[in-house]
Formats: sequence, C-alpha cells, structure tokens
Amino acid sequence: MKAAVLHEVNKPLVIEDVSVPNPGPREVLIRTKVAGLCHSDLHFMEGLYPHPLPAVLGHESAGVVEKVGSDVTYVKPGDHVVTCLSVFCGTCDNCTTGRTVLCTDTTVKMLPGQSNRLSWGRKEKLNQFLNLSSFAEQMLVHENAIVKIRKDMPLELAALIGCGVITGYGAVVNTAKVTAGESVVVIGCGGVGMAAINGAEIAGAGRIIAVDTNPAKLQLATKLGATDIVDPRNGDVVQQVRDLTGGGVHHSFEVLGRKETAEQAFAMLAPGGTATIVGMIPFGQKIELHGFDFLRERKIQGSSMGSNHFRVDMPRLIEFYMRGKLHLEDWISAKLKLSEINEGFANMKAGKTVRSVIMFDA
Repeated sequence: MKAAVLHEVNKPLVIEDVSVPNPGPREVLIRTKVAGLCHSDLHFMEGLYPHPLPAVLGHESAGVVEKVGSDVTYVKPGDHVVTCLSVFCGTCDNCTTGRTVLCTDTTVKMLPGQSNRLSWGRKEKLNQFLNLSSFAEQMLVHENAIVKIRKDMPLELAALIGCGVITGYGAVVNTAKVTAGESVVVIGCGGVGMAAINGAEIAGAGRIIAVDTNPAKLQLATKLGATDIVDPRNGDVVQQVRDLTGGGVHHSFEVLGRKETAEQAFAMLAPGGTATIVGMIPFGQKIELHGFDFLRERKIQGSSMGSNHFRVDMPRLIEFYMRGKLHLEDWISAKLKLSEINEGFANMKAGKTVRSVIMFDA
C-alpha cells in the first residue's frame, strides 16, 4: 500500500510502499477512505514534539473495516468507522473512573516506537503514529481505537470528528462544561477552534467571541455561532475582549498552542473564570502567569482530545450534523490526493485553510 512517511523533521513527507500484517487478537484492519490534515501532525513534522522516525503520521480519519482479528466483537468487515487516538483499555484506574482519554495501559495505548504494525523492505523500523498512522491506504489498529458509525454519514465529514471536532467540541462541553448563558472566547479559528465555537453554540453559550487575524475565518466563525469577532491586529486582544464583555469572560479556549495566546487566555478571564488550553504548546515551552490573578479564583486547565468518551460523543456529534446543528461542510477547504499532502501542509502553515482532507479513492 502507499503511505506518506516522515523520514526527518522539517523535510517533506515521502510517498512509500509499505505493508501491514493480518490483524492479530483484538486488532482491526481498515481501508482508509479519508484522512484529515491536523496541525498536531505539523508539530511533529517540525520537531516541536518528539517521535521516533521514520514514521507514518496521520490520526484524523475514517474508513471501512476490511478484516478483524480474533476476539474482536465490536465491528465486522464492511462497517464504517472513525478512528481516535484516545485508544483505551477499559480496565485501568482512569478508564474505570470514566477518564478513558487518559488510559494508562501501554499494552493497548502503546507508546511511540512500541508497535510493530507497519513494515517495509528496509532494515530500519517504520513507526506507527499515535496507534493509528492515517496517512496510509490501510490502518491496523486496536478495536478500542475506533467507533462504528451509521453508513449514511459522509466519510469525508466523519473523519473530521475523529480529532478536530471532538477536540474543540469536547473542550467546551466535557472539559470546561460550559453552561447556557455563559460567555466564551475562542483564540484561533482553525478546525479545532471552529469546533469549539460550534460546540459553544450547541451548549447555549450566551456570548461567543472568535479571535483570529484571518477575515475569512472570522466570517465563517459567525456562521458557526460566534456573536462577536476580535482581530488582534486592531489592538490589545485582552483589552478588546474585556471591553466587549465589561470585564472578562467565563471561559476562554486557547487553540493555537502558543505561549503568548495561552497567557492572554488567562488574562481575559472574569473573576472565577476558567482558561482551557487546547492547543499543543511546543514541548518544553513554559508559560508565565500573574500570581495575583489566582486570588480572584481564576483557573487554568488542559484538555486532552476534548476529554472525550469517543464511542458516546462521536455518534452524538454525527446526530448533531444530521440535524443541522454541526456545520461540517463549511470546514473543508480542500480535498487532496495522497500525493498532494505536502502542498496541503504548506497551505495549513500559511493559514490558508480550515481543514484539508486526503481522499484515498480520488
């Protein structure tokens, strides 16, 4: 099969011939239909986060089950599925207390470099990425890395739910638990930011402020639920938000993964407010906060993949889409072939896209 391989950081992905074995116990072989290009992939491509190389990246995807290994009971060949990097064991302390996204069982949620699911004709090891490796025509995954979905859901839209949508929506609904009438600001209007805005609208937030420098993205944000837009080029973004809200917001969501914007997210909170950091701040980067601000009971927290329970959350998101509440069509900026993947990442880095997807049948 064809796959896009990262050999070195800050180098283009290379299309290679690789193979996967037949599924073992509790493993599922999937024919990849769609894979989204996520900013998280770009972080690893640029070396901002470490990972053993060479590797097949990609983690936001949808496909069709081809084969199942022994002991698999959840899916059968022909089922449509969405993948999720939040693979879970179901038996560790975190899983049994409802925090499956933080599963600690490394025999299921294998650490980077641990799996042997990909191979090629070279002596060096080919590494699987986040237990998925979606930038390939086939994926071999644990059965607890997928959710079965209804077959009338378009797979190019379903793939978005696998990372970007569940991360942004879940940060609002699961991590921060935004309630009706509360005020929200989302810093960064890429795919995850749009999901947070749309999620805040579904949750009934009273005021939703979108922050970005791209006018097209801000315009789309208003369609997805934003009541106000803020362009940092027009002045101090914290002061702009404070002026709009009369003192600050109940909830802020930082989706860019930058030190400066994480600090801004905390600074724009009203007393008692909560900042949720969704973006991947570069590994080793520290952020600085004013200690006095904590005296007003302001809080800051992280969100991993939207604190999801993906086998519950993703089917609900699909129902939201089917009922016209989740506007997924508006997010896809480009549909690409696997051979165009580097162009897609270049456009992402330039801020030209909300989400690009690889269509493997194209």
